[in-house]
Amino acid sequence: MTFLSNPFFRFILISTGIYLGWNVLYEFFLKPSTLFDDRIIHSLVKLAEGGLQLLGYEVTPYQDFPYRSHIGILNSKGVTIGPPCDGAVLFALFAAFVIAFSGKIKNKLWFVPVGLLSIHLINALRVLGLAVIVHINEDWLAFNHDYTFTLFVYAWVFFLWWIWISKFSPLATKAKNELAK
Repeated sequence: MTFLSNPFFRFILISTGIYLGWNVLYEFFLKPSTLFDDRIIHSLVKLAEGGLQLLGYEVTPYQDFPYRSHIGILNSKGVTIGPPCDGAVLFALFAAFVIAFSGKIKNKLWFVPVGLLSIHLINALRVLGLAVIVHINEDWLAFNHDYTFTLFVYAWVFFLWWIWISKFSPLATKAKNELAK
């Protein structure tokens, strides 16, 4: 068995290559030359604000033009979202894992975009939650930002990976065949 024919090493090599490629693309092109992070952050703000309004909160109308990075409930400081918290790194990790893991390409072509969208929506819920926490008690922000909601978002990514492995990879088919025996 050669190094590349081993599924584990092939997965590690491909996923690492995709992730490193993403980092080079991000650091040398997307970050300095585009509004990539600004657009993701603006979308998070708009989604979280919509959620807050659905919950009956009055949001503070911040004016960070043309893209917004701050969200808050009236009479609170609110939260500012920076590029490290926009979820782009998680998008890359999730996509690299699914692309590198065995499975049908036709499933990857829909699962990756749906997964990326769901990660973005979960991150918007995270932002909404942080805005509510700041409104209730600003002292709770640091802990919840660093631990509670980080765990929440990463748990979602792991859940998506579990779905991929258990439903769409050849491992799932193999396990189903073994159970059928």
